[in-house]
Amino acid sequence: MAADNPDEAPVPLPITGELDLHTFRSEDLGELIPTYLEECAAHGLRDVRIIHGKGDGTLRETTRALLARSPRVASFRPGDSLSGSWGATIVTLRP
Repeated sequence: MAADNPDEAPVPLPITGELDLHTFRSEDLGELIPTYLEECAAHGLRDVRIIHGKGDGTLRETTRALLARSPRVASFRPGDSLSGSWGATIVTLRP
């Protein structure tokens, strides 16, 4: 049962406009990122920073593929030197 397995219990995420993916697997992102972006929009946040790390690029590629398909996303770009460089993606949501 999922309720007995702490690895499968839902993890509450604060809606701050910053999502750190370091503890997630790429297969978790298909539901996580769209849901988080919807919650950000519901909280009036238009700019979101997704931290995926530099690593082997799997989280970055998966994140950007999801963002490219999302109707909620107006644009996205790599972070600058102050926001995480290529270890983060900055997202602008549609109003």
